[in-house]
Amino acid sequence: MVAAADAQNYAQKLGITHGLVVQELGWDEDVDDDLRADVEESIGSDLVDEDSDEVVDVVLLWWRDGDGDLVDALMDAIGPLADEGFVWVLTPKTGHPGHVEPSEIAESAPTAGLTQTSAISLGTWAGSRLVQPKAPSKQR
Repeated sequence: MVAAADAQNYAQKLGITHGLVVQELGWDEDVDDDLRADVEESIGSDLVDEDSDEVVDVVLLWWRDGDGDLVDALMDAIGPLADEGFVWVLTPKTGHPGHVEPSEIAESAPTAGLTQTSAISLGTWAGSRLVQPKAPSKQR
């Protein structure tokens, strides 16, 4: 039951807590169902799908090599994002089908108006946390 014990840490590692609205983009057969289940258990509700028009606190973007233009996907992801919200780009780790080079995320984030703040390991997936930069305070 090691996998189940590890799964309990996914939402915590992602900074996802009870009551947050979490949208999932890029779902496919290869996503980590343990991660999804842990997030749903932590927030106390289902993940919001890409057709929702709700304002969301967190976006989980499953992304693989060959999925298209990451900048476009990030622009779509930040549309419904709350001001203090954040995006997790989840990519297959090195050696797994669909692996995305970290440099692709690092280069795409600023173009989409986001800043990368951290990277974590989530089983066979890697997560990159992206946030919207804080608006500079207006000084006169």
